[in-house]
Amino acid sequence: MVKLTLRDKETAQEAVRRFRKLVERSGIKKEMRVREFYEKPSATKRRAKIRVERRNRRERVQPR
Repeated sequence: MVKLTLRDKETAQEAVRRFRKLVERSGIKKEMRVREFYEKPSATKRRAKIRVERRNRRERVQPR
């Protein structure tokens, strides 16, 4: 849960900007996008597998 307390002499716009950053850093936005629609467990696994394959392919092409 994100909590925000107004600082002294802080405008509403600054507080909203700070709140947005807090929400983004906490991962709430990302989680909302994931939970917006149901995804079958097999589809989740498939996407994870594809992500790993892409990462491995990139590392083979550009070694660090």
